[in-house]
Amino acid sequence: MLWLGANTWLFLNTFLLYSTGQQYHYLYKMLGLGLCISRASASVLNLNCSLVLLPMCRSLLTFVRGAHKVSTRRTRRLLDKSKTFHVACGVAICIFSVVHVSAHLVNVVNFSMSYSDEFPALNLARYRGEDPKVIILTTIPGVTGVVLVLILLLMFMSSSYCVRMSNYEIFWYTHNLFIVFYIILMVHMVGGALKYQTNIEAHPPGCLRASQNSSEQQDEDLDQAEDEKSRCREDAHFQPPIPQTWLWVSGPLCLYCVERVYRYIRSSNPVTIVTVIRHPCNVIELRMLKKDFKAQPGQYIVLNCPGVSSFENHPFTLTTCPTMNRETFGIHLRVVGDWTERFTQLLLPLPKIAVEILPVVQQRRYPKLYIDGPFGSPSEEVFNYDVSLCVAGGIGVTPFACMLNALLDDWKSFRLQRLYFVWVCRELQSFYWFAELLCALHQKLWQENRPDYFNLRLYVSQTDNLQGMFEERYRPLTSRLQVGRPRWKLLLNEIGKSNKHKRVGVFCCGPKGISRTLHRLCNSAQSCGTAFEFNKESFS
Repeated sequence: MLWLGANTWLFLNTFLLYSTGQQYHYLYKMLGLGLCISRASASVLNLNCSLVLLPMCRSLLTFVRGAHKVSTRRTRRLLDKSKTFHVACGVAICIFSVVHVSAHLVNVVNFSMSYSDEFPALNLARYRGEDPKVIILTTIPGVTGVVLVLILLLMFMSSSYCVRMSNYEIFWYTHNLFIVFYIILMVHMVGGALKYQTNIEAHPPGCLRASQNSSEQQDEDLDQAEDEKSRCREDAHFQPPIPQTWLWVSGPLCLYCVERVYRYIRSSNPVTIVTVIRHPCNVIELRMLKKDFKAQPGQYIVLNCPGVSSFENHPFTLTTCPTMNRETFGIHLRVVGDWTERFTQLLLPLPKIAVEILPVVQQRRYPKLYIDGPFGSPSEEVFNYDVSLCVAGGIGVTPFACMLNALLDDWKSFRLQRLYFVWVCRELQSFYWFAELLCALHQKLWQENRPDYFNLRLYVSQTDNLQGMFEERYRPLTSRLQVGRPRWKLLLNEIGKSNKHKRVGVFCCGPKGISRTLHRLCNSAQSCGTAFEFNKESFS
């Protein structure tokens, strides 16, 4: 609401300034509403071009999230919407760019058709009837405007869901054109296409000039008009306004640049790859070691492998974090896409064995790997509720695997009193990714007389090849495996009846269909006074 209010106020305030301001009287008379709309939309663009960078300051957001003394849970949940806010600002930039360009096209036509012979300095056109295309292509605002539109069009098209899913590299490279975009944006206003009057007191808008007075004195009928209008003490003077875009953009841009430099320094040393494990269903586990690396359960890192691409960076959730007894940390990645395929080929050049462990002591060398992070995510809040429900779809289990590892180390140190864990997979083999972890946690809680602490439910949607079920050593999982899909409404009602008048944190990482259903049910569910707070895993 604050963001919408700021955009609305800026648009209306600027519109009224250019439509009623005395300094823009002659310019408004020449251009009409095109002037007001173009400048009002420019103010909104300045605001959003500055705000769109802030959600991308990942280290800053992680610091604010981690400062629990100054950041309430509600504030931290608001920070989870940073990606959504970034997208909202981007959409606003695209919409108001269309408005801004359309208004300026009208202005260029008016500059040509309504050429002012009385005030030559006010004109952008060199003569009456000049071709508007020539005006656009021979002025700094026109040329830079065309380039900005082309860059924005590329970024907008490559940001679509289909492009990001089919070819992430296109999205990545075109999105980095924002650097060129901001440089040209600050040059855009240098040309001074629009000008305002600087001597309003000496030349009130609409006053009678000396040349007009001498001719009008011959006509006695105009004496009354001279009394009504003040005489001009001098001719009107015009000059372009001081460019203000840099005032809006420079602060967030400098903050973002400082963050990027900090992250570059922090990630400049490569990590040591300790172990690479191939899991069923095309999933690779990577265990790494880095000096002074610290992370919390639920956080994620960004990987860069120069052997695959020097400029591409991909986020992955940590599945194991460093502890007092274990310095290594790890991730699980699913091989889907060009980058993960090439990366896997460098790690495991001969992927023929179902399960393969390649320790670092082997003669073959692993590729150089750099990590940036860790960064905060909504999953960090799992331990800040008395009761939490974690819902994973396929490889979306990775944020919660780190939670389970933390509980396995010491579940008594957290505020969390009960954890509901729902994992939905298409294939039975997918559960083997963390089968040992689930069984170990289940056994530990039973030994410590807290079997109700961890409520595990596994769902497999494909009914093929279910004859063998789980191996004998994974017997605890067999009794918790169900065929089909969860009935979410019944599940939430059950949790609500078991946890009356409590606030339950619902965390989801998986397909959009599951997250949309859970989000809708959490907003509408009122079972036994239980409140459900929905949290969606989303990389910024």
